[in-house]
Amino acid sequence: MEFSLFAIALAAVVTLFSIVMHEVAHGAVAYYFKDRTAYASGRLTLNPLPHIDIIGSVLVPIGAFLLASTLFGWAKPVPVNPRNLVGKYADFWVSAAGVLANLFLVVVAFTLSYFLAKNGLLTEASGKVLYMILVVNLSLALFNLIPIPPFDGMSILQSLFPKLRIQSTIIYNPFFIIAAIIVASFIYGLISPHVFRFVLGM
Repeated sequence: MEFSLFAIALAAVVTLFSIVMHEVAHGAVAYYFKDRTAYASGRLTLNPLPHIDIIGSVLVPIGAFLLASTLFGWAKPVPVNPRNLVGKYADFWVSAAGVLANLFLVVVAFTLSYFLAKNGLLTEASGKVLYMILVVNLSLALFNLIPIPPFDGMSILQSLFPKLRIQSTIIYNPFFIIAAIIVASFIYGLISPHVFRFVLGM
């Protein structure tokens, strides 16, 4: 996709929507399991304003798209209090909710593309939008599944294997987060071409 103003705007809008869906999913599932923290803080909304992190939701996605032809970003994490969760696997489902939301959007975009194309209804504009939704959400799902704190992949592992839980607050240190993003980006670069080749070739 060429780097037109339309492509940049589309990438920004789709990425923002997708990362908001990712965070709202965490909060909604936590609410289902009796934790009202996200609800009480006004974060169970698709309105992007309460979720926007200027760096992660705006600057990083645009920069990643322009410089590396990839799509990545983050929103402000939705607050969850694990002590309030009720249910044996509540922690697992809350941890996995964001990735599952992104994969759901991948399936929706793929299904709509297939249906529209099969019936001769897929236009160039709708094709670009659906392709962008698929690529953005598959990228977010893959990136977040990498088992490095503070990404969801590590939270999912910790929910299944509590002994892996890291108690140190160092994982919230900005320098640690930057290092984690660099390492995760390297891993993502190794696995994503194979996954995209498989999905887009279906």
